[in-house]
Amino acid sequence: MLILNKQPIVFSEGPQEVPLPDAFRAYAGHQSADFAENPFIVIWEMTRSCALKCLHCRAEAVSERDPRELSTDEAYRLLREARRFGQPVVVLTGGDPLRRSDAPDIVEYGAGLGLKMALTPSGTREVTPEILITLKKKGLSRLAVSLDGSTEKIHDGFRRVEGSYQWTLAIIRWANQLGLPVQINTTLTRHNLGDIDALFGLLSSLKIALWSVFFLVPVGRGKLEDGVRGRDYERLFHKMVEFSKDSAFDIKSTEAPHYRRVVVQSGKKNGAHASACFGGTDPSSCDATGGIGRASKGVNDGNGFVFISHTGEIFPSGFLPLAAGNVREDSLVEVYRHSDLFRQIRDTSRLKGKCGVCEYRSICGGSRARAFAVQGDMMASDLFCVHVPKGYQVSDEEMKFW
Repeated sequence: MLILNKQPIVFSEGPQEVPLPDAFRAYAGHQSADFAENPFIVIWEMTRSCALKCLHCRAEAVSERDPRELSTDEAYRLLREARRFGQPVVVLTGGDPLRRSDAPDIVEYGAGLGLKMALTPSGTREVTPEILITLKKKGLSRLAVSLDGSTEKIHDGFRRVEGSYQWTLAIIRWANQLGLPVQINTTLTRHNLGDIDALFGLLSSLKIALWSVFFLVPVGRGKLEDGVRGRDYERLFHKMVEFSKDSAFDIKSTEAPHYRRVVVQSGKKNGAHASACFGGTDPSSCDATGGIGRASKGVNDGNGFVFISHTGEIFPSGFLPLAAGNVREDSLVEVYRHSDLFRQIRDTSRLKGKCGVCEYRSICGGSRARAFAVQGDMMASDLFCVHVPKGYQVSDEEMKFW
């Protein structure tokens, strides 16, 4: 039995979903947002060029730009297509999007269409106060930067470029001075697992809108052995809930939607930071600061989220390398709404194993990207979740990941 707001919930046999209290309905897909039609987040990987050499890099970034990247005109067409979804958050990412000189113009064009534009530059000397001033004038709604440790040794060791830590702190400070909302992304691995408390302490001393904690998916340069185990996930989820009680910023998970289950189990009331942050695949899916807005249900791979590669391929997630089309030949809107790949990934009745019988599947659904990376099947169980649905028998193979 689980107690939420002093109301008992009794789990039945089989895949019965938990009847959520009113405080959580807005975050569990019971309101108006229809992610089968329109994503909350559209991410475009502008380039894979980057000065950093991060251990975990999904994009396996390189120093030089790829001549096959979408052109500026193709970028404008992509933004016009994204506007057909309504007003999603559009995130310009990479690599390092500032490796493209047209980045400010693309921000301006998107903002002019009425899109909420966010950008994730790398923590390098290429980010200057002048470029941030330009981006804000062009209509940027939020800046997202990565900070993976509380010290230079941890962060720079992770990013494998000396000085990145100090540059990242400078970028945050400059953005604060300009009144540009800042999001911090942290990728959690075995290399910084023990630093989480100190990192939260550092973030609490900074002025930020959102902390998005990424849980490693073994793609690109990310390795399965660099991730953390299921029990570490669970412990960290509970820490994140506790952190949220005292933080001035929102906290969410990325590629770990089972954090939502822990939030529900914590019995937190509507309005608390953790319960408000059910966005699942980053970035900018939580607080209302800076005109970004808040998703009314949990975002997950291909469900409220779509990713376009630097060459135009359309993926459910940057961590899930299964393409359903290419914006050079296909309509982004039609692919997202009607392709077999996207329709399947949004259909929770097709989930397998433990995820398929889980009472929390409507608010979680597991990381489809991690299921594919680890098991080769995007509808398989997320093996890094330690929750056991009633009546489900966990195998020894599954418990190896705990």
